Amino acid sequence: MSEQRLYYIDLKKSRSILKCIQFYSNEHFTVMFEAPLDISLSDSGFKLVNFGCDDLRDQEKLSKHLTLYVFTNRTGSLCVCYCPNIDSWERITYSVFYFHKGHSKTFTVALGSVDSRVTKGITFLNLDYYVAVYLPGHFFHLLNIQHPDLICHSLFLTGNNEVIDMLPHRPFQSLSGPLVLDGGSGKLYRVLLNQSYLLEFLRDTRLDCERMALLHCVLSCGRDPQRLEAKIIQWISENISACHSFDLIQEFLIASSYWSIYPETSNMDKLLPYSSLLTWNTEIPGITLVTEEIPLPLMKVHSFKGYWEKLNSNLEYAKYSKPHLHYNNGVVRREWHSLISEEKTGKRSSLVYVRNILDNAIKVISNLQAKTLEPRLTPLLQEEDNHQRLLMGLVSGLRAVWVLMVSELKDHLLRHLQGVEKKKIEQMVLDYISKLLDLICQILEASWRKHNLHPWVLHFNRRASAAEFAVFHIMTRILEATRSLFLPLPPGFHTLHTILGVHCLPLHNLLHYIDNGVLLLTETAVTRLMKDLDNTEKNEKLKFSIIVRLPPRIGQKICRLWDHPMSSNIISRNHVKRLLQDYSKQPRSSVMDKSSFSLEFLPLNYFIEILTDVESSNPALYAFEGHDNVDAKFVEEAALKHTTMLLGS
Repeated sequence: MSEQRLYYIDLKKSRSILKCIQFYSNEHFTVMFEAPLDISLSDSGFKLVNFGCDDLRDQEKLSKHLTLYVFTNRTGSLCVCYCPNIDSWERITYSVFYFHKGHSKTFTVALGSVDSRVTKGITFLNLDYYVAVYLPGHFFHLLNIQHPDLICHSLFLTGNNEVIDMLPHRPFQSLSGPLVLDGGSGKLYRVLLNQSYLLEFLRDTRLDCERMALLHCVLSCGRDPQRLEAKIIQWISENISACHSFDLIQEFLIASSYWSIYPETSNMDKLLPYSSLLTWNTEIPGITLVTEEIPLPLMKVHSFKGYWEKLNSNLEYAKYSKPHLHYNNGVVRREWHSLISEEKTGKRSSLVYVRNILDNAIKVISNLQAKTLEPRLTPLLQEEDNHQRLLMGLVSGLRAVWVLMVSELKDHLLRHLQGVEKKKIEQMVLDYISKLLDLICQILEASWRKHNLHPWVLHFNRRASAAEFAVFHIMTRILEATRSLFLPLPPGFHTLHTILGVHCLPLHNLLHYIDNGVLLLTETAVTRLMKDLDNTEKNEKLKFSIIVRLPPRIGQKICRLWDHPMSSNIISRNHVKRLLQDYSKQPRSSVMDKSSFSLEFLPLNYFIEILTDVESSNPALYAFEGHDNVDAKFVEEAALKHTTMLLGS
């Protein structure tokens, strides 16, 4: 009963007005809205449709009249599709008025060489999130009406495509929803998008615009998300560098996460990003597009239910919400840098805030593990990735990017999702971020299985294989994709990436990657490196190069794992720096008791005497966590060993 609507056009002197009457089961009716249409209907005449007739002359008559359809769907969209009288078959122009978005798009299609088959009119089909525009034998367009802003989210196929040859070479009469009538046979058909063919087409196409459109189409109409994602991930792993206009991993992560949570509420398209792109400047072959703003429909009633409530919400958003309300992870970036600044200046947040951070971390990991059906081969989610701590120095804190994102995204949705329970919003946020992390895990898992890697890649006592090079490359591309959007990475990612980097890269390349932030040193990775590698000259150089690049607090801890003069030297330097940072020089006797020293090395003797005095007079400076018997005597021995090593004796 809710579908019983009549759309009609009131011809005014200056313009045409589209109106709609909603009929109800009690025989009442209401005029719901009116909207101006910038189209000419004065010379259109009438188009009579005789269902079941397939006379060629009738078909020729149909092709000479304008075509006009009004399409709606359950998300509150309102589209008017319009094709004027066709005067020339060299090019065809049609328009789509996206009233729920406040703009129209006019498409001009160059047909090129025209054969005698072009005697049939254009067909518009309503396919839920899409409108199909079909000229038999010449083109097939799949217009994204949910996200029409970027032309690359729509698919444009021309007559030289095998898809066109598969479709019937006769027009259809579009009915309610996806139903169409074949006027020749009198049969009704339900039109659906074939997922298997879309995936096959995604693998075969070579145009970035078509890859983008097909990726979104597959994800939006997916009836078996896990199977579809596995197929797409397989395709991504084989075409990681195929797209030049956009980052394939970025687009997949954003789009798939968006569509996984989209059904939860009809307003998600306004609040969550559905694409990694903000603009698209590349031309679509054979298509000329003009976009114009249009007046929004004027609703004539004030109480809405069902479809009308969603349409009115879309109109309110298009009228008042500029710029867009899409969540931007830049707020997480700012919060992250703010926390780093606090750590550098020695500030500490409240225990309540830290406890909230930890609770969010536990919830995300638990939610992610609960959704994992099979055990993973890749060693992820098995540790607390210490890069994700602020400078690896907070008290048992797991302030990861994805944990900050939980808080910021929840606040964003709570501000703009009115009338939705707080618990439901919290669960949606957990599901969304868990999905992001899970997709990254799936990409790595697929690469791991493809190259038949095993857990022993985590050890340093072997040379890298070609398979490890391939997985290292995939991980680097994932890092590049997530970093620019400040997206989260699963715990353990940086550890695995660094270990593979040590395997695969020469030392100078490895250090270059570390210095430029491509490889991020985690406590787990560096601990393995210190324990697994022996003290050959090559490994000593590697270990020292790594240690000097660690933050001071974690570096001091790692040094104790390496039994080497260079490590003792670093520990001693840190100990001396700590003891003398507030030291003020006191008058001292110029006569020293040489009997207390075994060596006649007066500068060192004098220095050790100062350290001993500071330690004895300031026990609080001496007794700090992780001290491990580091004292003036240790400093003296380390200095002598280091000097001996430098002298080569």
